[in-house]
Amino acid sequence: MKSKMPWVVAAIVLAYAAYVGMVLIFYQPSVDNMSWEDRQAYNQRKLAELQLGLSAEHIHQLMGSADFSEAKFSQGKALTILFYRTHQTKSDGITTRDECTPLLFSDDKLIGWGQDTYQQYLTATVDQPAEADAGLTASH
Repeated sequence: MKSKMPWVVAAIVLAYAAYVGMVLIFYQPSVDNMSWEDRQAYNQRKLAELQLGLSAEHIHQLMGSADFSEAKFSQGKALTILFYRTHQTKSDGITTRDECTPLLFSDDKLIGWGQDTYQQYLTATVDQPAEADAGLTASH
């Protein structure tokens, strides 16, 4: 009587190959679960695809969660700046703002990115609380 072992081994190898094939075809890695090196390279590639006017939600879907963020009201508009890691300045295991590219949003629409953009955000005047509330009610 012949041994069934070769058939069992062949079945296991085929099942494993099918599993690997399915993973390669259907698995979508999450940007948020990438190593910092992979995410940094990914963010650099995605920056080249950005277009002015994209929504903050679209950017989040494209690039994942930001490493840092800031927000304020200025001239009746909500300004948000998101920082995405794009380059390494020193190998210390900590992501800092100077290792990130800032993306600036006005009322959830992308209006600029790059280092000059952060300076524009910093120099924008901050509305007083009553002015900020008026901007919220006027936009709804």
